[in-house]
Amino acid sequence: MDLYLILILCHFDRFGIDNLVVNLKWGRRTLAFTSTLSFLLPLDTSMPAFAATDEDEFQLIQGEVRKVLTKSKAPGVLRLVFHDAGTFEMDTKLGGMNGSIVYELDRPENGGLKKSLKILQKAKSEIDVIQKVSWADMIAVAGAEAVSICGGPSIPIQLGRIDSMVPDPEDKLPAESFDASTLKQCFQKKCFSAQQLVALSGAHTIGGKGFGEPTVFDNSYFKILLEKPWLSSAGSMIGLPSDRALVQDDECLSWISTYANNEDLFLEDFKNAYIKLANLGARWRKSI
Repeated sequence: MDLYLILILCHFDRFGIDNLVVNLKWGRRTLAFTSTLSFLLPLDTSMPAFAATDEDEFQLIQGEVRKVLTKSKAPGVLRLVFHDAGTFEMDTKLGGMNGSIVYELDRPENGGLKKSLKILQKAKSEIDVIQKVSWADMIAVAGAEAVSICGGPSIPIQLGRIDSMVPDPEDKLPAESFDASTLKQCFQKKCFSAQQLVALSGAHTIGGKGFGEPTVFDNSYFKILLEKPWLSSAGSMIGLPSDRALVQDDECLSWISTYANNEDLFLEDFKNAYIKLANLGARWRKSI
C-alpha cells in the first residue's frame, strides 16, 4: 500500500526544537512516533537564536559575567575578543568569532589569555546549568561588559553564535611589529577600514600599555599617541610598536587627532567597530 505523510508537528520549547511528532497513515492504520531531534538534525542556521532582545537570556549571561569580572581583569577579557575574532579573513571565510580561542591558548600571540578564559569559565559553568551558551557568545558579551565597567559605551550583542570544534588557522592576527601600511592591509582583509582600525586600537586605553588610567575606557590613548612619549627615555615603554606606527601614517593620524578631540565620537565608533568584530565569521543558529 501507499504510504502517506499526514502530519508533521514540531514542538518548540524556549531552547529550540524539542521533539518531532509524525503521524503516518499506512492503509487504514495510523502510526505515530516521537523522536528527539538532537540526533536527526545537525545544528544549523535554521535553529532559533539566542537574541539580544530576549532580556531573560541576555541578562543571564551578563549577570554571571558581572559576578566574576572586575575592572582589573577587564583588559585581558577584552583581549580575548580580539584574539578570537581577529583570525577572520574575507578571502577564505575562515576564522572569526567562533570560540576557537579555547584551542589556541598555547600559541605565542595568545600568551596570558588562559587566565582570562579561566575567569569566564566559572561564569559559563553557572550559565550552562540553566541554558547552554557557546564560548563565542560568552566571550562577545564578556568583552562588551569589560568595556562598559571601565566607563566605555554599552554595546548590544546579538547572540546565537556556534562554536568551532577546531582551532583557526595560524598567523592570522596582526603582529605587534607591523608598520601602519601592513596593519591597514591586514585589517582590510578582515573588512575593516583605516578608521575602524584606529577606533579598535583605542581598546589599548585600558590595560598596562601606559595610555592613561589602566581601568578607564576613554580617549586617553589618542591624546598620548599624539604626544609620542616613547621618544624620551621616561616613556620608552609606552605602547606597542604597532601603536606607535599609527601616528606615522597620515590617514591614521587624522583619525587619531579626531578621536583625541572628540571622545564621544570615539566611543560611538568603537562601539560600532566592536559589534562588527564580534560578528566576524560567526556561524549562527539562526540568520540575523
